[in-house]
Amino acid sequence: MKVSGERKVPGGKLVRVDGRVEEGHLVDVVVSGDFFLEPDEALDDIRGALEGLPVDTGFDAVTAKVETARGAAVMFGFEPKDVALTVFRALGRATTWEDHEFELVDAGPLEPLMQMAVDEVLARQVAEGRRKPALRIWDWASSAVIIGSYQSLTNEVDLEAAAEHDIAVVRRVSGGGAMFVEPGNTITYSLYVPTTLVAGQSFAESYKFLDAWVLRALRGLGVDADYVSLNDIASPQGKIGGAAQKRFAAGGVLHHVTAAYDIDAQKMTEVLRIGREKLSDKGTKSAAKRVDPMRSQTGLERHQVIEALVAEFDASYGLTPVPIDEETLTEAKALVESKFATAEWLQRIP
Repeated sequence: MKVSGERKVPGGKLVRVDGRVEEGHLVDVVVSGDFFLEPDEALDDIRGALEGLPVDTGFDAVTAKVETARGAAVMFGFEPKDVALTVFRALGRATTWEDHEFELVDAGPLEPLMQMAVDEVLARQVAEGRRKPALRIWDWASSAVIIGSYQSLTNEVDLEAAAEHDIAVVRRVSGGGAMFVEPGNTITYSLYVPTTLVAGQSFAESYKFLDAWVLRALRGLGVDADYVSLNDIASPQGKIGGAAQKRFAAGGVLHHVTAAYDIDAQKMTEVLRIGREKLSDKGTKSAAKRVDPMRSQTGLERHQVIEALVAEFDASYGLTPVPIDEETLTEAKALVESKFATAEWLQRIP
């Protein structure tokens, strides 16, 4: 069986790998592209390292083979990991945005517990091949604090203050920090994609890769947005939102972001203990500066920001709007009962 794959290195050159798969091995390998490599002989060494490669070889192992084969040769416009990723694409173990058709799932307003469950169900459906990769813009039916999978409940949240303000406290499946959300004041979205889309990427690389369209959309609205550290989206005016990610063993990635459109800084610092501690010597005005919402940065209504985000994704990768189906809702309701609404899950780390 003939195979081929290409990779345009961001800011670099094109790499192409052609060959055949025979009895579970890659043979007749050809590596080509518009890159630069000195000395020339290194290309034969790289090709030789890939000849006979078992098709199930891990990414790091392929990268190491190329690294060893190139020796002291100088690579311009590409690196060993780019060759490895191109091999993965040739073998169908890595994909690009253009390889997929994306759905825009409309679930309507959901309560916090259902939000958590629908997120996991959609991600598992994509991982198991039951659904196309998808984007979902959340519509919050009520206020909530969402703590990360590994956070301590009592260390992060003032439960009495949350109850006083009628704010639900739920735990999500992804890691990261606590998020404070209110209907109308928050923009949350999730991406559900196969792991092949982020093959060969570290977590840090995949965060920015999966949100590149968001950065383009925000810049189009006049916000000089970029990634800061691992999972924060920010501008020079302040933090806009935070991302979190969960990778499922079945082969799917759940990537979601919660961004502040507007913010009640006083309420946030009353409910989130970590927020109160971080800002204890700065006052409420400093909380507003620490998280600078999109309303103040864009001057637009919330629905206009969301429309710009969806339009950028559609223009970049294509989107087909679909309503959420009853089977998914039924599966999510069952997951609320068996997992997300249980004390065992919420208090897994007291």
